[in-house]
Amino acid sequence: MRLLLTHHGCPRSRGETPTYGARPRPIPHGTTLTKSLTRFPNPLESLASLNVPRVGHPLSLSGIPRYPCRRGPGRPAGGDPMDIKALIMGLAFAFMWSSAFTSARMIVRDAPPMLSLSLRFLISGLIALAIARALGERMQLTRPQWRATIIFGLCQNAAYLGFNFIAMQWVEASAASIIASTLPLLVAVSGFVFMGDRLRPLAVAGLVAGFGGVVLIMGARFQGGLDLRGVGLCILGVLALTMATLALRGASSGGNLLTVVGMQMLVGSVALLGPGLLLESLEVNWTLRLGLAFAYTTLIPGLAATWVWFKLVQRIGAVRGATFHFLNPFFGVAVAAVFLGESLRVLDLIGVAIIMAGILAVQLSKAPSRG
Repeated sequence: MRLLLTHHGCPRSRGETPTYGARPRPIPHGTTLTKSLTRFPNPLESLASLNVPRVGHPLSLSGIPRYPCRRGPGRPAGGDPMDIKALIMGLAFAFMWSSAFTSARMIVRDAPPMLSLSLRFLISGLIALAIARALGERMQLTRPQWRATIIFGLCQNAAYLGFNFIAMQWVEASAASIIASTLPLLVAVSGFVFMGDRLRPLAVAGLVAGFGGVVLIMGARFQGGLDLRGVGLCILGVLALTMATLALRGASSGGNLLTVVGMQMLVGSVALLGPGLLLESLEVNWTLRLGLAFAYTTLIPGLAATWVWFKLVQRIGAVRGATFHFLNPFFGVAVAAVFLGESLRVLDLIGVAIIMAGILAVQLSKAPSRG
């Protein structure tokens, strides 16, 4: 899409009416628009900010004054309005993302966690790079892209998922998914404490409710003998991903999304291979369950969920898309109960509902005010 820029610095599409009636200046073909990584709590949301059109010389959007721009009918800021297709895509993404804990629990019952995860990243990364090559993406990465690739490859793939895979040798998949669902809450709190972010009253209420729901669920499970080693590893994992998300705020990059994703997976694969060979045995209990779970976690949460997320962001924007994360606690607990037979208590249902409300409140507080 060719963009036009008014003298007030408001980007608009061809055919849209400029707010102030200024004569538009076309941006030359070949201009690369770079976009800052946003404050969205999910790593896929940060990656989505790299998905920018290739339309010449670098043009930073961060320096453009924030004047109000009138957009075309049915084109509010942040993407198209929510429709049935976007709703289905959002539900599918939340389900696939949350179901990864159940498939991981199945894998670690029959195979060493770090070596299994390293192999999964190797396969997913090679598939992503092959698709990127077929789509014509460049294999060379810029310095900001390499920085994002290494940080997320180590913190998200190696640390966050690595710790979770190891932990699920001792904790249930539902417990791991509940702890992981606190990521949006932790990013909001950390942004307030370390980055000086302002929290709206809705966000504060959401944080109180979200963490309160986690305490309600985990308190009851601790009384039932929840393993402290596994809980500690899950907490370390979500903290690692929180730090990575904050560290990359303000970074900028351009294009090559699938290449970046594939490289991140290869970084995670290499990072996990050494510790896996040193600390784990190569004993594998070859079962149909292991094969199906490994194939599922490699193709569905690893690749399909990523692709659906990017399509969802293109359709409705990252802010609206992020609201679907409030479903992760529900899907995580429900899938574990159905496929693993994990117990589902009344307090679990109440706590999940409270966490969902808290996450939704935090995400909605980020939506730009209209008017």
